[in-house]
Amino acid sequence: MSTDEGSYGGGYMMWETPAVPCRGLHGTQLNIGLNGELMAWPVAEERGFIVKNRNTTVQISVPYNAGGGYRKSFVTGELHEFYAFHLYLEQILADPNRVETRIRFQRTLSTPLLPRFIFTEDQTVLDRRTFTVYLGDVPEDVHLAAVQLNGQEFTVPFTDSLGHTIAKVVHPNNTLGYTLTVSFDDPLVMHTISEEAVLHYQLDINFTLTVLPENESFYQVTRVLALADVFCLESGISFTLVHQPFHYFWDIWIGSDLLTPELAVQRGYVLSNDSQSLLLEVPLFSHGYEYEDVTLKGFFGVFKILMRPRGPSSIQSFTMKTCSFSSTELISKDALLLSSKVVCSTDGRMTVVADLSPATPSGGVPASFNLVDKDCEPKETDGSRALFSFPLNGCESTIKLDKENVTYQNEIFYSRKTYHGMSTVVSDDATEGVMIQCTYPLAGLHRLFSAFRFESDTVGVGSIIRTTQPTAGPTMEPTAAPISTPASRPTVYMPASHPTARYIKVYRFPQFAGVLTSEKF
Repeated sequence: MSTDEGSYGGGYMMWETPAVPCRGLHGTQLNIGLNGELMAWPVAEERGFIVKNRNTTVQISVPYNAGGGYRKSFVTGELHEFYAFHLYLEQILADPNRVETRIRFQRTLSTPLLPRFIFTEDQTVLDRRTFTVYLGDVPEDVHLAAVQLNGQEFTVPFTDSLGHTIAKVVHPNNTLGYTLTVSFDDPLVMHTISEEAVLHYQLDINFTLTVLPENESFYQVTRVLALADVFCLESGISFTLVHQPFHYFWDIWIGSDLLTPELAVQRGYVLSNDSQSLLLEVPLFSHGYEYEDVTLKGFFGVFKILMRPRGPSSIQSFTMKTCSFSSTELISKDALLLSSKVVCSTDGRMTVVADLSPATPSGGVPASFNLVDKDCEPKETDGSRALFSFPLNGCESTIKLDKENVTYQNEIFYSRKTYHGMSTVVSDDATEGVMIQCTYPLAGLHRLFSAFRFESDTVGVGSIIRTTQPTAGPTMEPTAAPISTPASRPTVYMPASHPTARYIKVYRFPQFAGVLTSEKF
């Protein structure tokens, strides 16, 4: 009989016994198990047991987390644990006459005290403005008794009146987890200011855990920080600026416009300003955004704010945030012909995601899409949706010029296709269209009507003009300029592309309003 007390290493409790405990016999089979229950060797092997022949002995290795074992937590300064196993062994031996002898015995094995590590993970998502901290790998005989938040202690479970929560999570491997959530706006959260005048939220957390049934306590301490100046919202971007003494000599600008409460109301911004901080929430598609990488799956919105000292100075600092948004934000709910938003960029491109599903009958789909120039087809299509992105002065766009603005117009044409029955397809001959346009202020344009370059200080304003009658085809002729009268603003219509001229000067003086002069190079 073996006198080995066992040893621990590499995650296994190991024990050795003689391969043949009686002379004149030879081993034929070995069955092992725990707690008096034997299992065949293939089953034991699947459960992680290892048996090795070592000369005249057999070494049996039991994984520390084997089912049927016993585990206990202890506090000795830090959290420790040990594992115990009631090993059950059966050896089947045979003599030369093949007479079998079965020997069964039990042995209790235990590991030394092992350090047990509990971890914390910062799962905070800044856009939600909430700290989320996960406490994990907590043994099942350990109870979370209390939580200190920046020095103030709360017993667990929290009461419903508190502005923070803690949720218990039970895992299949017999461990526990706890998820703590605390809002950035909770009075317990500390606010710190960096040298760059950026607001940081800080939360010092001390978890008090107790081992049962001894009620021995130990602690898990962590600190989480969050940079809280800019957030991506579901349909916009939020900026936060903590006031510093020198800020009273600075102004905040959106492009070339000073940010004031009146400007915020005019553009639909959400502005709050108190003695401690300024909060600006900018809804998507409000004035000041730029848009990048527009696809049918999504796009990026970019917004920038500037800080400039009052008075004449070339010094400025800026904060710019880029957020990703779903392409569904480009589609407005509308039961009319077409629902979409037109994006007009500063570099002279018009982008539109057209959803024609309201215009198609049940079971129908658009057969084709194109602009005034039939060769200008969508970059992407997806069922009833189409993405167009083209230069303002391309695809046979038309220009409308008045005293203050320039408008580029084009039209999306589509034909409808209807399915009848299982295989018959009937396509309408008529082609229908919807007008799309981008309007830019003349004051912000650096290059106008150029076949080579377009520059604007601001993005344009996109709009859709729905046509009430179907058109026989995508043809569009430039309209002649109306006769000027003193009582009306002169307007000029002209094709968008002029290869012989790089620049067109537009005079802003009243006596030259409506007069276009081209310069050739």
